[in-house]
Amino acid sequence: MQKSLPVADHGHHKRTSQRLPVSRKNAGQVLVVLVSLGSLLVLLIQILHATGTITAGFADWRPILYAYLIWAIALGIGQVVVRGERGLRALFLLPAILFTVAVVIFPTLFGIYIASLDWNLSSFEGPHFNGLNNLIGLFNDNYYWNALGNMVFYTVAVLGEYAVAFGLALLLNAEIRARKFFRVVFLLPLMLSPVAVSWMIGKSLMEYRFGPAATLARYLGWDDPAFFASPWIARLSIEAMDAWVSIPFIMIMLLAGLQAMPKEVLEAAKVDGASAWQSFWHVTFPLMLPVSVTVLIIRIIFKLKLADIVINVTAGGPGGATDTVSSFIYRVYRDRSNVGYGTGLAMFYLVMIIVFLTVLLRLSHRWTQKVA
Repeated sequence: MQKSLPVADHGHHKRTSQRLPVSRKNAGQVLVVLVSLGSLLVLLIQILHATGTITAGFADWRPILYAYLIWAIALGIGQVVVRGERGLRALFLLPAILFTVAVVIFPTLFGIYIASLDWNLSSFEGPHFNGLNNLIGLFNDNYYWNALGNMVFYTVAVLGEYAVAFGLALLLNAEIRARKFFRVVFLLPLMLSPVAVSWMIGKSLMEYRFGPAATLARYLGWDDPAFFASPWIARLSIEAMDAWVSIPFIMIMLLAGLQAMPKEVLEAAKVDGASAWQSFWHVTFPLMLPVSVTVLIIRIIFKLKLADIVINVTAGGPGGATDTVSSFIYRVYRDRSNVGYGTGLAMFYLVMIIVFLTVLLRLSHRWTQKVA
Protein backbone atom coordinates (compact mmCIF):
# COMPACT_ATOMS: atom_id res chain seq x y z
CA MET A 1 0.00 0.00 0.00
CA GLN A 2 2.77 2.40 0.89
CA LYS A 3 4.59 1.69 -2.36
CA SER A 4 1.52 2.18 -4.51
CA LEU A 5 0.83 5.73 -3.32
CA PRO A 6 3.88 7.36 -4.93
CA VAL A 7 3.00 5.58 -8.15
CA ALA A 8 -0.51 7.05 -8.08
CA ASP A 9 0.87 10.50 -7.22
CA HIS A 10 3.37 10.23 -10.06
CA GLY A 11 0.62 9.36 -12.53
CA HIS A 12 -1.49 12.26 -11.36
CA HIS A 13 1.48 14.63 -11.72
CA LYS A 14 2.16 13.29 -15.24
CA ARG A 15 -1.43 13.82 -16.35
CA THR A 16 -1.38 17.34 -14.92
CA SER A 17 1.86 18.15 -16.79
CA GLN A 18 0.24 16.95 -20.00
CA ARG A 19 -2.85 19.11 -19.45
CA LEU A 20 -0.92 22.32 -18.77
CA PRO A 21 0.72 22.67 -22.24
CA VAL A 22 -2.65 22.03 -23.89
CA SER A 23 -4.29 24.78 -21.86
CA ARG A 24 -1.40 27.15 -22.59
CA LYS A 25 -1.67 26.36 -26.31
CA ASN A 26 -5.38 27.08 -26.29
CA ALA A 27 -4.83 30.32 -24.40
CA GLY A 28 -2.23 31.46 -26.94
CA GLN A 29 -4.50 30.64 -29.87
CA VAL A 30 -7.44 32.44 -28.25
CA LEU A 31 -5.25 35.50 -27.62
CA VAL A 32 -4.13 35.70 -31.27
CA VAL A 33 -7.65 35.13 -32.60
CA LEU A 34 -9.26 37.74 -30.34
CA VAL A 35 -6.66 40.41 -31.07
CA SER A 36 -6.81 39.63 -34.81
CA LEU A 37 -10.59 39.96 -34.83
CA GLY A 38 -10.36 43.20 -32.86
CA SER A 39 -7.79 44.65 -35.30
CA LEU A 40 -9.89 43.64 -38.30
CA LEU A 41 -12.94 45.23 -36.68
CA VAL A 42 -11.07 48.51 -36.17
CA LEU A 43 -9.89 48.42 -39.79
CA LEU A 44 -13.39 47.64 -41.09
CA ILE A 45 -14.94 50.49 -39.09
CA GLN A 46 -12.40 52.95 -40.46
CA ILE A 47 -12.90 51.77 -44.06
CA LEU A 48 -16.67 52.05 -43.78
CA HIS A 49 -16.30 55.48 -42.19
CA ALA A 50 -13.88 56.66 -44.90
CA THR A 51 -16.21 55.50 -47.67
CA GLY A 52 -19.18 57.25 -46.04
CA THR A 53 -21.08 54.04 -45.33
CA ILE A 54 -21.29 54.76 -41.59
CA THR A 55 -20.90 57.94 -39.60
CA ALA A 56 -19.04 56.38 -36.67
CA GLY A 57 -15.30 56.11 -37.10
CA PHE A 58 -11.92 57.65 -36.37
CA ALA A 59 -10.67 61.07 -37.38
CA ASP A 60 -7.56 59.60 -39.01
CA TRP A 61 -5.82 56.26 -39.62
CA ARG A 62 -3.66 56.44 -36.50
CA PRO A 63 -5.79 53.90 -34.57
CA ILE A 64 -5.08 51.41 -37.36
CA LEU A 65 -1.37 51.75 -36.62
CA TYR A 66 -1.95 51.21 -32.91
CA ALA A 67 -4.13 48.18 -33.64
CA TYR A 68 -1.40 46.75 -35.88
CA LEU A 69 1.26 47.20 -33.19
CA ILE A 70 -0.97 45.51 -30.59
CA TRP A 71 -1.67 42.67 -33.03
CA ALA A 72 2.07 42.26 -33.69
CA ILE A 73 2.84 42.04 -29.96
CA ALA A 74 -0.02 39.57 -29.41
CA LEU A 75 1.19 37.46 -32.33
CA GLY A 76 4.69 37.29 -30.83
CA ILE A 77 3.36 36.31 -27.41
CA GLY A 78 1.06 33.76 -29.01
CA GLN A 79 3.96 32.18 -30.90
CA VAL A 80 5.94 31.71 -27.70
CA VAL A 81 2.96 30.39 -25.72
CA VAL A 82 1.76 27.99 -28.42
CA ARG A 83 5.06 26.76 -29.87
CA GLY A 84 7.43 27.11 -26.93
CA GLU A 85 11.08 26.91 -27.98
CA ARG A 86 10.16 26.96 -31.67
CA GLY A 87 8.13 30.09 -31.04
CA LEU A 88 11.15 31.79 -29.48
CA ARG A 89 13.16 30.99 -32.61
CA ALA A 90 10.34 32.30 -34.80
CA LEU A 91 10.53 35.66 -33.00
CA PHE A 92 13.79 36.38 -34.84
CA LEU A 93 11.96 36.09 -38.18
CA LEU A 94 8.77 37.80 -37.05
CA PRO A 95 10.09 41.43 -37.17
CA ALA A 96 11.10 41.00 -40.83
CA ILE A 97 7.66 39.61 -41.69
CA LEU A 98 5.85 42.37 -39.82
CA PHE A 99 8.07 45.00 -41.47
CA THR A 100 7.24 43.57 -44.91
CA VAL A 101 3.55 43.67 -44.09
CA ALA A 102 3.86 47.27 -42.89
CA VAL A 103 5.85 48.71 -45.80
CA VAL A 104 4.77 46.47 -48.72
CA ILE A 105 1.46 44.69 -48.20
CA PHE A 106 -0.40 47.39 -46.27
CA PRO A 107 0.60 50.23 -48.67
CA THR A 108 -0.49 48.04 -51.58
CA LEU A 109 -3.88 47.41 -49.99
CA PHE A 110 -4.16 51.08 -49.09
CA GLY A 111 -3.31 51.95 -52.71
CA ILE A 112 -6.17 49.73 -53.89
CA TYR A 113 -8.43 51.64 -51.51
CA ILE A 114 -7.22 55.01 -52.83
CA ALA A 115 -7.80 53.75 -56.39
CA SER A 116 -11.49 53.32 -55.57
CA LEU A 117 -11.91 56.99 -54.64
CA ASP A 118 -12.79 60.07 -56.63
CA TRP A 119 -10.11 62.25 -55.07
CA ASN A 120 -9.14 65.44 -56.83
CA LEU A 121 -6.86 67.77 -54.86
CA SER A 122 -8.25 70.80 -56.65
CA SER A 123 -11.77 70.01 -55.42
CA PHE A 124 -13.14 71.28 -52.11
CA GLU A 125 -15.38 68.24 -51.66
CA GLY A 126 -12.57 65.88 -50.68
CA PRO A 127 -12.35 62.19 -51.52
CA HIS A 128 -15.43 60.06 -51.91
CA PHE A 129 -15.97 56.46 -52.96
CA ASN A 130 -16.71 55.86 -56.65
CA GLY A 131 -16.29 52.08 -56.98
CA LEU A 132 -14.82 50.88 -60.28
CA ASN A 133 -15.19 54.17 -62.15
CA ASN A 134 -11.43 54.76 -62.18
CA LEU A 135 -10.85 51.30 -63.63
CA ILE A 136 -13.50 51.89 -66.30
CA GLY A 137 -11.94 55.24 -67.14
CA LEU A 138 -8.54 53.56 -67.42
CA PHE A 139 -9.73 51.23 -70.17
CA ASN A 140 -11.05 54.22 -72.11
CA ASP A 141 -7.89 56.29 -71.70
CA ASN A 142 -6.06 56.21 -75.04
CA TYR A 143 -3.05 58.08 -73.66
CA TYR A 144 -2.51 55.41 -71.03
CA TRP A 145 -2.59 52.61 -73.59
CA ASN A 146 -0.29 54.63 -75.82
CA ALA A 147 2.19 54.79 -72.92
CA LEU A 148 1.88 51.02 -72.45
CA GLY A 149 2.64 50.56 -76.15
CA ASN A 150 5.74 52.72 -75.79
CA MET A 151 6.84 50.54 -72.87
CA VAL A 152 6.85 47.54 -75.22
CA PHE A 153 9.38 49.35 -77.41
CA TYR A 154 11.53 50.44 -74.46
CA THR A 155 11.47 46.94 -72.96
CA VAL A 156 12.43 45.20 -76.22
CA ALA A 157 15.27 47.72 -76.59
CA VAL A 158 16.87 46.12 -73.51
CA LEU A 159 18.02 43.28 -75.79
CA GLY A 160 20.01 45.80 -77.84
CA GLU A 161 21.52 47.25 -74.67
CA TYR A 162 22.47 43.73 -73.61
CA ALA A 163 24.19 43.02 -76.94
CA VAL A 164 26.25 46.22 -76.75
CA ALA A 165 27.12 45.62 -73.10
CA PHE A 166 28.18 42.02 -73.82
CA GLY A 167 30.48 43.22 -76.59
CA LEU A 168 32.06 45.80 -74.28
CA ALA A 169 32.43 43.19 -71.51
CA LEU A 170 34.22 40.81 -73.90
CA LEU A 171 36.49 43.66 -75.02
CA LEU A 172 37.37 44.69 -71.48
CA ASN A 173 37.96 41.08 -70.50
CA ALA A 174 40.52 40.64 -73.27
CA GLU A 175 44.19 41.44 -72.91
CA ILE A 176 44.24 44.98 -74.32
CA ARG A 177 46.25 48.03 -73.43
CA ALA A 178 44.85 50.48 -70.87
CA ARG A 179 42.17 47.96 -69.92
CA LYS A 180 41.75 49.36 -66.41
CA PHE A 181 41.49 52.90 -67.78
CA PHE A 182 38.71 51.94 -70.21
CA ARG A 183 36.84 50.12 -67.44
CA VAL A 184 36.68 53.33 -65.44
CA VAL A 185 35.75 55.43 -68.49
CA PHE A 186 32.90 53.11 -69.49
CA LEU A 187 31.53 53.22 -65.95
CA LEU A 188 31.31 57.02 -65.85
CA PRO A 189 27.74 57.26 -67.27
CA LEU A 190 26.52 54.94 -64.50
CA MET A 191 27.76 57.43 -61.92
CA LEU A 192 25.58 60.23 -63.30
CA SER A 193 22.00 60.93 -62.32
CA PRO A 194 19.42 60.45 -65.10
CA VAL A 195 18.25 64.00 -64.39
CA ALA A 196 21.79 65.28 -65.00
CA VAL A 197 21.97 63.24 -68.21
CA SER A 198 18.64 64.73 -69.31
CA TRP A 199 20.00 68.26 -69.11
CA MET A 200 23.55 67.48 -70.19
CA ILE A 201 22.56 65.53 -73.33
CA GLY A 202 18.86 66.07 -74.03
CA LYS A 203 18.72 69.80 -73.26
CA SER A 204 22.29 70.76 -74.24
CA LEU A 205 24.06 68.31 -76.54
CA MET A 206 20.93 67.57 -78.62
CA GLU A 207 19.48 71.08 -78.50
CA TYR A 208 17.92 72.03 -81.86
CA ARG A 209 19.60 75.40 -82.51
CA PHE A 210 23.06 75.40 -80.95
CA GLY A 211 23.61 71.86 -79.65
CA PRO A 212 26.82 70.13 -80.86
CA ALA A 213 24.86 67.07 -82.01
CA ALA A 214 22.47 69.22 -84.07
CA THR A 215 25.37 71.21 -85.53
CA LEU A 216 27.14 68.00 -86.54
CA ALA A 217 23.93 66.65 -88.06
CA ARG A 218 23.56 69.78 -90.18
CA TYR A 219 27.17 69.45 -91.30
CA LEU A 220 26.47 65.85 -92.36
CA GLY A 221 23.45 66.90 -94.44
CA TRP A 222 20.44 66.70 -92.09
CA ASP A 223 18.60 69.93 -92.83
CA ASP A 224 16.25 69.81 -89.85
CA PRO A 225 18.04 68.00 -87.00
CA ALA A 226 15.14 68.04 -84.52
CA PHE A 227 15.75 65.04 -82.31
CA PHE A 228 12.48 65.40 -80.41
CA ALA A 229 10.04 66.60 -83.09
CA SER A 230 9.41 63.35 -84.97
CA PRO A 231 7.77 60.54 -82.94
CA TRP A 232 10.18 57.74 -83.84
CA ILE A 233 13.31 59.89 -83.74
CA ALA A 234 12.23 61.24 -80.34
CA ARG A 235 11.57 57.72 -79.07
CA LEU A 236 14.97 56.53 -80.29
CA SER A 237 16.66 59.58 -78.75
CA ILE A 238 15.11 58.86 -75.35
CA GLU A 239 16.17 55.22 -75.62
CA ALA A 240 19.71 56.25 -76.60
CA MET A 241 20.06 58.46 -73.50
CA ASP A 242 18.66 55.81 -71.19
CA ALA A 243 20.89 53.15 -72.78
CA TRP A 244 23.95 55.38 -72.35
CA VAL A 245 23.25 55.54 -68.62
CA SER A 246 22.34 51.87 -68.18
CA ILE A 247 24.69 49.90 -70.45
CA PRO A 248 27.63 50.25 -67.99
CA PHE A 249 25.57 48.45 -65.32
CA ILE A 250 24.89 45.51 -67.65
CA MET A 251 28.51 45.55 -68.79
CA ILE A 252 30.01 45.37 -65.30
CA MET A 253 27.72 42.48 -64.33
CA LEU A 254 28.65 40.53 -67.46
CA LEU A 255 32.32 41.36 -66.98
CA ALA A 256 32.17 39.92 -63.47
CA GLY A 257 30.63 36.74 -64.90
CA LEU A 258 33.30 36.48 -67.59
CA GLN A 259 36.09 36.83 -65.05
CA ALA A 260 34.54 34.09 -62.91
CA MET A 261 34.49 31.61 -65.80
CA PRO A 262 37.03 28.77 -65.61
CA LYS A 263 39.82 29.44 -68.11
CA GLU A 264 40.42 25.73 -68.59
CA VAL A 265 37.15 25.41 -70.52
CA LEU A 266 38.13 28.11 -73.01
CA GLU A 267 41.62 26.68 -73.38
CA ALA A 268 40.15 23.26 -74.06
CA ALA A 269 37.96 24.76 -76.81
CA LYS A 270 41.04 26.33 -78.43
CA VAL A 271 42.88 23.03 -78.29
CA ASP A 272 39.94 21.35 -80.04
CA GLY A 273 40.27 23.85 -82.87
CA ALA A 274 37.20 25.99 -82.16
CA SER A 275 37.14 29.45 -83.75
CA ALA A 276 36.51 32.60 -81.74
CA TRP A 277 32.82 32.61 -82.72
CA GLN A 278 32.38 28.90 -81.99
CA SER A 279 34.09 29.31 -78.64
CA PHE A 280 31.75 32.19 -77.76
CA TRP A 281 28.52 30.60 -78.99
CA HIS A 282 29.09 27.06 -77.67
CA VAL A 283 31.11 27.77 -74.51
CA THR A 284 31.03 31.36 -73.27
CA PHE A 285 27.40 32.19 -73.99
CA PRO A 286 25.90 29.01 -72.38
CA LEU A 287 28.08 29.43 -69.29
CA MET A 288 27.02 33.08 -69.02
CA LEU A 289 23.29 32.33 -69.25
CA PRO A 290 22.56 32.52 -65.49
CA VAL A 291 24.29 35.91 -65.25
CA SER A 292 22.68 37.10 -68.49
CA VAL A 293 19.16 36.18 -67.41
CA THR A 294 19.65 37.82 -64.03
CA VAL A 295 21.00 41.08 -65.41
CA LEU A 296 18.33 41.22 -68.13
CA ILE A 297 15.50 40.81 -65.61
CA ILE A 298 17.00 43.47 -63.34
CA ARG A 299 17.42 45.82 -66.30
CA ILE A 300 13.84 45.22 -67.47
CA ILE A 301 12.56 46.05 -63.98
CA PHE A 302 14.44 49.36 -64.06
CA LYS A 303 13.27 50.01 -67.62
CA LEU A 304 9.64 49.56 -66.60
CA LYS A 305 10.17 52.45 -64.16
CA LEU A 306 11.64 54.81 -66.78
CA ALA A 307 10.32 58.32 -66.16
CA ASP A 308 12.93 60.94 -65.21
CA ILE A 309 14.58 61.34 -68.63
CA VAL A 310 11.20 61.55 -70.38
CA ILE A 311 9.82 64.07 -67.89
CA ASN A 312 12.83 66.37 -68.13
CA VAL A 313 13.48 66.21 -71.88
CA THR A 314 10.18 65.77 -73.75
CA ALA A 315 7.42 65.63 -71.07
CA GLY A 316 6.02 62.73 -73.07
CA GLY A 317 5.91 64.57 -76.40
CA PRO A 318 5.53 64.90 -79.25
CA GLY A 319 1.92 63.84 -78.86
CA GLY A 320 2.73 61.15 -76.29
CA ALA A 321 5.28 59.45 -78.58
CA THR A 322 7.90 59.17 -75.83
CA ASP A 323 5.54 58.73 -72.89
CA THR A 324 6.12 55.96 -70.40
CA VAL A 325 3.52 54.74 -67.95
CA SER A 326 5.42 56.29 -65.04
CA SER A 327 5.77 59.68 -66.75
CA PHE A 328 2.08 59.66 -67.70
CA ILE A 329 1.02 58.84 -64.13
CA TYR A 330 3.27 61.65 -62.92
CA ARG A 331 1.46 64.10 -65.18
CA VAL A 332 -1.91 62.82 -64.00
CA TYR A 333 -0.89 63.68 -60.44
CA ARG A 334 0.75 67.00 -61.36
CA ASP A 335 -1.55 68.44 -64.00
CA ARG A 336 -4.91 66.91 -63.10
CA SER A 337 -4.33 66.63 -59.32
CA ASN A 338 -6.31 63.39 -59.56
CA VAL A 339 -4.98 61.20 -56.78
CA GLY A 340 -7.61 58.47 -57.09
CA TYR A 341 -7.29 58.01 -60.85
CA GLY A 342 -3.49 58.23 -60.78
CA THR A 343 -3.31 55.59 -58.07
CA GLY A 344 -5.66 53.38 -60.09
CA LEU A 345 -3.34 53.66 -63.09
CA ALA A 346 -0.36 52.77 -60.91
CA MET A 347 -2.06 49.75 -59.31
CA PHE A 348 -3.17 48.40 -62.68
CA TYR A 349 0.39 48.84 -64.00
CA LEU A 350 1.73 47.03 -60.93
CA VAL A 351 -0.52 44.04 -61.62
CA MET A 352 0.65 43.97 -65.24
CA ILE A 353 4.30 44.06 -64.15
CA ILE A 354 3.81 41.20 -61.68
CA VAL A 355 2.13 39.02 -64.32
CA PHE A 356 4.73 39.90 -66.97
CA LEU A 357 7.73 39.23 -64.73
CA THR A 358 6.22 35.96 -63.45
CA VAL A 359 5.78 34.68 -67.01
CA LEU A 360 9.22 35.97 -67.99
CA LEU A 361 10.92 34.21 -65.07
CA ARG A 362 9.25 30.90 -65.92
CA LEU A 363 10.09 31.11 -69.61
CA SER A 364 13.69 32.14 -68.92
CA HIS A 365 14.11 29.26 -66.45
CA ARG A 366 12.86 26.74 -69.00
CA TRP A 367 15.02 28.23 -71.75
CA THR A 368 18.11 28.27 -69.54
CA GLN A 369 17.65 24.60 -68.63
CA LYS A 370 17.08 23.68 -72.29
CA VAL A 371 20.18 25.51 -73.57
CA ALA A 372 22.43 24.53 -70.66
